[in-house]
Amino acid sequence: MESASFSEEPFEITEAANATVTNLLPARSKKLYEAAYHSFKDWCLQKSVKTFSENVMLVYFSEKAKNYKCSTVWAQYSMVRSCMLIYDNIDISKFRKLVSFLKRNSDGYAPKKSKILNREEVKTFLSEADDDAHLMRKVVLIFGISVACRTDELVNLTTHNVNDMGSSFIITLPFTKNKTSRTFVITGNIDGTDFLHLIRKYAALRPETIQHQRFFIFYKNGKCTTQPVGKNTLGKVPSTIASFLKLPNPQLYTGHCLRRSSTTLLADAGADITTIKRHGGWKSTTVAESYIENSIANKINIANRINQGDSCSSNICNVIPETSSSDSNMLINKVLPINFSKCENITFNLNINNVPF
Repeated sequence: MESASFSEEPFEITEAANATVTNLLPARSKKLYEAAYHSFKDWCLQKSVKTFSENVMLVYFSEKAKNYKCSTVWAQYSMVRSCMLIYDNIDISKFRKLVSFLKRNSDGYAPKKSKILNREEVKTFLSEADDDAHLMRKVVLIFGISVACRTDELVNLTTHNVNDMGSSFIITLPFTKNKTSRTFVITGNIDGTDFLHLIRKYAALRPETIQHQRFFIFYKNGKCTTQPVGKNTLGKVPSTIASFLKLPNPQLYTGHCLRRSSTTLLADAGADITTIKRHGGWKSTTVAESYIENSIANKINIANRINQGDSCSSNICNVIPETSSSDSNMLINKVLPINFSKCENITFNLNINNVPF
């Protein structure tokens, strides 16, 4: 019996497949992806290129590298790669020479990062800034430091995501960059500056006539308006705080400052990679490792180990508390058990102040 064969694909199948493929690009940045792809295609037309070989890709990105930073070239490569895989069924990630060129082009490049606020600077702003002028910024700082929020997450935070439990606030971030929900707990105070009191004070000023559920609304002269706070205004909060504290180059404290500050404080408290990943919502350990690597407290600990050795030969042992990983709450601390062997006349220095707040 002869087997049946189909020379043509049904039109409905083709249309459904095309619609599915189109949705493979990130929705928020789809236009950027397609713009990068069309730019490459236009370049191919100008050069009379009809095949997408590795040499073609090398020439294209080498020209890009002459005019753009390596981070921009990597971003262009990533977008062109995704689009070519979808629209042309070509995987340029297999072009090893191209990848090697991009890596070599990045040698020595140090990406610009937002400056961070340390524990003392956070304490100073919360205790010394006038509530009539800075109450909203204080609450943004508390949320950003305690919850490691991105600016977009603060913008989209609603009143339903902030629950007052009496002794704490439970914050739920339903829409994150990684498309996963995250939950945090805010509790505690800094030298008498009560976090919960500040949050409740700000929430109580919310007008009854407000028509939306956005949590952060404009605040001025001790009163809240009905207008929600946008991304640009929230992104400027760290630079405003830096200006108040008279820190140098306040413009370098960008919207990512609060998230970086939160994770750095957690790393300085001795948190491990797993805790930092859970707190920041990262799947990869690369970012978590960078925060531990840049942690001053971690560098001091390494220096002490080099100078003193691992066998407590100096008879002095520093016990540093590590932040609990429960709900990534930075304000709950514990000391992990430490085993000692072959030690005599040990002196313990218990540091109970080495916490984020």
